[in-house]
This record gives sequence, C-alpha cells and structure tokens, in this order.
Amino acid sequence: MLKVKKVYKNSIAKRIGLEKGDELIKIDGYTVYDELDFLFVESAPKCLLTVRDKRKGEEHEILVEREEDEVWGVEFIHEEKIRTCHNRCLFCFVDQMPKGLRQSLYVKDDDYSMSFACGNFVTLTNLKDEELERIIRLGLSPLYVSVHTMNPELRVKLLRNRFAGKIVEQIDTLAKAGIEIHCQAVVVPNMNDGEELKYTARKLFEYYPTVKDLAVVPTGITKYRVGLYQIPDVDKEYSEKFLDIVDELNSEFGVNFVQPADEYFIKAEREFKPLSFYGDFEQIENGIGMTSKFISEVKSALENIGENAALKKRKKTLVISGVSAAKTLSLLLEETVKKVDNLSAEVLAVENEFFGKTVTCTGLLTAVDVLKSIEEYCEKGGEFDEVLIAGNMMQETKEVFLCGTTLKQFKKRLRRKRVLVNREGGYGFVQALIQEK
Repeated sequence: MLKVKKVYKNSIAKRIGLEKGDELIKIDGYTVYDELDFLFVESAPKCLLTVRDKRKGEEHEILVEREEDEVWGVEFIHEEKIRTCHNRCLFCFVDQMPKGLRQSLYVKDDDYSMSFACGNFVTLTNLKDEELERIIRLGLSPLYVSVHTMNPELRVKLLRNRFAGKIVEQIDTLAKAGIEIHCQAVVVPNMNDGEELKYTARKLFEYYPTVKDLAVVPTGITKYRVGLYQIPDVDKEYSEKFLDIVDELNSEFGVNFVQPADEYFIKAEREFKPLSFYGDFEQIENGIGMTSKFISEVKSALENIGENAALKKRKKTLVISGVSAAKTLSLLLEETVKKVDNLSAEVLAVENEFFGKTVTCTGLLTAVDVLKSIEEYCEKGGEFDEVLIAGNMMQETKEVFLCGTTLKQFKKRLRRKRVLVNREGGYGFVQALIQEK
C-alpha cells in the first residue's frame, strides 16, 4: 500500500481525483507493496488503480489512460520498512557484534527490493510465492542472492531455517524467467567447501549466463562468538587448496564463474588475479577483485603524474591499514615514494582489538584501535605529518567510525594532526599522498 503525500496541479493524479492521504492498494489487480510497483506502470499508457479514499475509507477502481507526454505528478509517503532476515545462520556476522554500537548495525536485512536497488545480498528464505511472482513480473534484475550451497539439506543446516532448501527451486524459477543473479557462498570450512562447493558451483553454472557468477568468501569471525557454533579460521594451507579448487572449476567451465575473495590470495600468499579475471567487478563490494583494481589504479595514477614529480615541502604520511592489506600497501608506497621527491610514507598495520585479531580487513577497523596504534607508534619514536585513512572505515554518508567516534573527535585526539580520508580508490590514494601540506 502506498499513501499519497502530495498531488501536483495539471497532473494525471489531479485529473483522476487523487488527494493527499488516499491509499493506492492495487495496480492492475496486483497488490502494491512499495514504490517499485508504481514505477513499473508509471510510463504505461493504461492501468487500473484500486484506491482507498481517505474521507470515506472505501475502495474504488480508476481506469487511467495516459498520454505520452503526461506526468503523474504524485508523491508518496516513503516508509522505511524493510524485509528482515528469518534465519539463524551458523556464520551470521551480526550475531558476533558487540553491544552498544549504532542500531543500524544490528538490522538483519533480507529485502529483495533492496537487493535489486542497492546490490544487497538476500537469502530468499522469507520470500512468499506471490513475491517470487512479483520479482519476475516487475523484472527486478539483477538480484544478489546468498546461496551458500545448492544442497537443500545442507542449506537448511547452515541457515537453520526449514524453508532454506527451497533455494534450488527459487533459482530455477528466477533464472528461467530471465532474472539475472549474482550469487555468493559464505564458506564454512568442512561444511560447504570441497566437494560441496564443486556441487554448488556446477549446479549454478547450469544457468549461466543468467546466473552471472558465484562469489566465495570466508566466514567473518570475531571474538564475540561465545556460545555460537565454532568455525575455524582459514590458514595458508587451506587457502592454497581452496584456490586450487576455484581454478579447477573455472578451467572446467571455460569462464571465471567462481570468484574468490581477496583474502584467500592474501592467506595463500599468492599473486592476485589480473583485472580481466573480474570482468565488470560486479562483486567488488564483496571483497572480490578490490585489491587488483586498487593496485591497477595506483600504478595508472603514478604514470599520470609524470617524471620529476616533487613536493614543495617535505612531509611524511602515515597510512592506516588492516593487517591483511599492509604488505600490498607497503609495496605501493615504495613505488610512490620513489616517484615523488620530498615524500616519505609508512604503513601502520593496525590489529583489530575491537572485533578480535581474526578480523584483518581495513574496513572493519575502529577509531579506538587506530588511535591506540598511533599512540604506540609515537611512543616508539615514530613521527609523521599527516594520517591517511580509508573512507570505508566510516559510514558511507557520515564521517563516523564503527565505534561511534566522529572524524572531528578523531582529529582532536591526534592533536590537530592533518587527517586525510580517501574514498576514491587507488587514484585517491595517490592524490592524497602528493597533496601539499
């Protein structure tokens, strides 16, 4: 149901008598869930609306015939209701969060409309038959689906939801209807890896290219897993064998269908795949190909600054990094410093005390741990002129760290030391380094 917020003059909405407070119940006989239903018919030449009148509370139908240049001229009240997760996954990261953080971090989103609009991963376990039909009817493509396994019994066990086994039927229905799907599997050692992973990849590849790819990512393990299912962390040997399986599958398929997270390459101490492996980087938000892209952008940026580059005044930049990215960043800094006179830079690899040392990515570092590491660095005689931090350590639209510390508070703790925030990948990284003091 959509409630009318505003009706504009000289519009279709005004012509058919819609008023503020009226409720749009159905379109062409189909239940209205959210604004996606309206957007689907917004440019249609004809549609049948079922409207509940705000004054009498009665429902009536309106047949709307629209001229090509006519606009609807209506706004609806936007309600922040999302479909939430009904699972109790063995590997759920939200269940491993400490108390006291901002409330949004504890929301278990499992909303297929957000998957279509924003690329959020969903499990589809809360999907009703009429909603599956709606996805197909509205053409909500692509979707991002957390498959985890195509073994129904195993998926029920992993997600601890008796409806989880319907994934095989759901993927089949969506793919045959032409809905493109990006899949992911959060890999739990000794459960959905090995032969089970091969089975999952092969079953999904039957729908290629409608099923576009399968991202395989390790389970995120924090120190707050007390009382939860014990999942082992992955080491070098495990990662080597895992990547061998991925290469075997992709060789069998003839395309790079299975896309492993960068963390496996770091743990295995193997070279990252070339840019061509990742296609259009459609799973980059999943940590797939992010490092390769970053390296490529840094090298390109360094080529663009030309020869004899130099800063007017000498400066030293302290680059903040999670443990896993530190080696790569150090190598890139060496190249940058060689190219730019008067620039000195050093990587400070910060161990994650907040979530636990098993969490090694930069994006999950908190201001608390970063500040502590900088203080220890200074106590050992370290000096710097400015700090460079990655933008993904903070909210996308706000300068607030995971721990709730604001960027302003962070700067104050550093006693007015210059703080640079990079939200522009490898190009932004180089640009920040070559900025004058």
